[in-house]
Amino acid sequence: MRCRLGRVGGDGKHRIVNTASPAPGVTPGEEDFLSTYVLIPGAGGAATWYWHRVVPLLEQAGHRAIPVDLPGPDERAGLPEYARLAGDAITASNAGEDVVLVAQSLGGFTAPLVASRVLVRAIVLVNAMIPRPGETAGRWWENTGAVQARTEAAEEAGLPVEFDEELYFLHDLPPEVVAEGASHQHHEADAAFASPCDFTAWPQVPTRVVVGAEDRFFPPGFQRAVARDRLGIEADVLPGGHLMALGRPAPLADYLLEVSSAAR
Repeated sequence: MRCRLGRVGGDGKHRIVNTASPAPGVTPGEEDFLSTYVLIPGAGGAATWYWHRVVPLLEQAGHRAIPVDLPGPDERAGLPEYARLAGDAITASNAGEDVVLVAQSLGGFTAPLVASRVLVRAIVLVNAMIPRPGETAGRWWENTGAVQARTEAAEEAGLPVEFDEELYFLHDLPPEVVAEGASHQHHEADAAFASPCDFTAWPQVPTRVVVGAEDRFFPPGFQRAVARDRLGIEADVLPGGHLMALGRPAPLADYLLEVSSAAR
């Protein structure tokens, strides 16, 4: 389907306008509302790769998806730079308030900084580190008991407690995704873990927390407890491990589409 982006009315919202021949039963010139999903990655910053199986599903539903690649390996770039890049992407999108900000893992530390600076309609945290004001990502592990939670869950499941990428990140991904993903892995510099998350309170924006039922890195029970403690939110559980967007993109995309609909 060939589409163009048009602005309608004075509310700042955009619509997708179908410029191809209309499908049966569709009135020529009929337009669909467009939401913009701004997708923040976890450690390493490779958003285009991490979200590449979710983006087409959102676009096929008539929405726009913008993965924001971040300079994860750059020791000169921390959370302020990450927030600026994501905020600039939102501003450049001209989407008005119709933005759903989605953050995975370490991206949870960028999300409140972005939403404190630019208008977003909703926030979705996916297997995310949820910060307190002023906290660093480096201190988050001890403050939340993340390592102890992972160790206890591993012992209960009979897994080695020493971190292994294949066991904790890649265990539920299709083999072809694992093979292709090797070239997209980047080291996360210490700068992002040392940067204080400089916000005073979580933005007053509808926020959801999504937990992977098979996440071995941040076990589901641990994530749900952190969401309750820090946000007062009962997390939603979906199929998939820590890299849910790569392992189980369809359920996650469906969830994000429901968030957009509910936020309007």
